[in-house]
Amino acid sequence: MLFVCTFVLVNCTRLVLSHSQGIRIAPLLLLLYNRAMTTITDGMITDALIRIMREKGVRILYACEAGSRAWEFASQDIDYDIRFIYAWPKREYLRIDQLQDTIDRIEGDLDISGWDIYKALRLFRKSNPPLLEWLFSSVIYAEKTPQIARLREIARQSYSSSAVFYHYSRMAFRNYRQYIKNKIEAGETEVPLKKYLYVVRPMVALLYVEQYKMLPPTSFLETLRQVEIDTDIRKAILELVGKKQAGCELGMGPSIPVLNAFADENLYRWMENDPEKDGSRQDFRVLDDIVIAVLDEE
Repeated sequence: MLFVCTFVLVNCTRLVLSHSQGIRIAPLLLLLYNRAMTTITDGMITDALIRIMREKGVRILYACEAGSRAWEFASQDIDYDIRFIYAWPKREYLRIDQLQDTIDRIEGDLDISGWDIYKALRLFRKSNPPLLEWLFSSVIYAEKTPQIARLREIARQSYSSSAVFYHYSRMAFRNYRQYIKNKIEAGETEVPLKKYLYVVRPMVALLYVEQYKMLPPTSFLETLRQVEIDTDIRKAILELVGKKQAGCELGMGPSIPVLNAFADENLYRWMENDPEKDGSRQDFRVLDDIVIAVLDEE
């Protein structure tokens, strides 16, 4: 059974998130997937979240997977990046002293980090891309308030394309320059192949924003499936993803010319994007209503 569960998890290219309609999984695969999650992670993650609630006295509103598992190119032995949004009891916010707005914890293979609802909403107002990735994660462990769905709808309608472009273009450019381009220019014959994934993931996200004028799915594979991109580039990316999912070590190796050309063609024009060019398209006072609704739910 463990072999079957591992097979289902590794072959997550078939278990992708539809950005607008949610997760679609064939019934048999859903059964196997749920068993795999229960056997491998669900109990650990649930117990860890419950411990945080009891020890801190907070209420977890939403918890999800972030990082490479949510992007759907994780290897089998990688840690779990659990991210959550929480709220203190309403009376705690009436104190003079500022409340703890971040909770971090490492428990074995679980890397757990959460933000207070006020901090999360202030970052949401700025179209913080990591937070948006949490909200649209394809792996959700808990969703305890209808206000999360409201946030997703507001995000779709009111995200700042400039903020998204700034975040992803800088991420891609920094990784490409530091780990690949500089080595090539220095005459080195090998580069860290794993870093290509951390270049092309934000690049594919930006192509999605350009082509669809929408927020990209958190799932990298779903985003890649939907964007228009040269066949050779898509093939090179999928080969890297397949090797990483299969547990192959993406160590040092010859650079990949087709991906270098892809980066050179797009990154410099994206780097010129001014994050202040577009303004807010939403009266974010609605976030006041959301935080009141959350605190009234306790």
